[in-house]
Amino acid sequence: MHCPHCTSPSTKEQRQKTTLGYRIFRCLACKHLFNERTNTPFNYLEYPTDIVLLVVVWRLRYKLSLRDVAEMFLERGWTFTHEAVRDWEARFTPLLTDQLRRKRHGQAGTSWYVDETYIKVHGKWCYLYRAIDHEGNLVDSRLSEKRDMEAAKRFFQQAVEICGHAPEQVTTDGHTSYPRAIREIIGNHVYHRTNKYLNNLLEQDHRGVKQRYYPMHGFGNVEAASRFCCAFDELRHYLRPRSRREENVSLAEQRLFFSQRFADLQTLMMAVS
Repeated sequence: MHCPHCTSPSTKEQRQKTTLGYRIFRCLACKHLFNERTNTPFNYLEYPTDIVLLVVVWRLRYKLSLRDVAEMFLERGWTFTHEAVRDWEARFTPLLTDQLRRKRHGQAGTSWYVDETYIKVHGKWCYLYRAIDHEGNLVDSRLSEKRDMEAAKRFFQQAVEICGHAPEQVTTDGHTSYPRAIREIIGNHVYHRTNKYLNNLLEQDHRGVKQRYYPMHGFGNVEAASRFCCAFDELRHYLRPRSRREENVSLAEQRLFFSQRFADLQTLMMAVS
């Protein structure tokens, strides 16, 4: 393991471990002591990384309040407050989102379905721009306080950057901002379809974030809403057992897929520095 202080590969594992069971190393070059979490966002946490990650995943994945999550872990012997859950969500969901976006870079198809849905933030309606490909896989999502030309252009620019390629075909509703935004950001070569009935696939896909968001009775601010919605979409896509629409996946296969993906997610987040 390389030293986080001087990057020297000359390190030696010590016999003792931290109170949470993490290995301790000594750098033979600069003589510093460090452990497996030193110089990572999880350093100085009073709880194991896998517990914190599980808290964040449960908060994003299931219809649980902050207090619900704290009570469920209390039954398992881990004591923390609902404010700790809020803090961990704020600190680690951006890291989770970034890692999952990097992992799916270049995987989206070339036929995009784009639409926006309403999200209530501090008593006002905001617009969650979302896009999926023809197989139902996530392209991108972005929250905006306004539904105008600039918001549409920022969404398409971000989607192209995250996916790593431009689409060949885009299907939208009749919103007047989309044609110009597509021309200026993606180009004139894109075939643009504007028919609300062709966008039923995405309209149905909105249910995921809507069903998770309703029990929360809205968000307190735009930053928290954007962080949560984007992380929810990324995690939902990552744990989606079907890579194609109407693909037949047995329950046993779904369980195995979920277990493997969650184990990979733990490894992915442990590597964050």
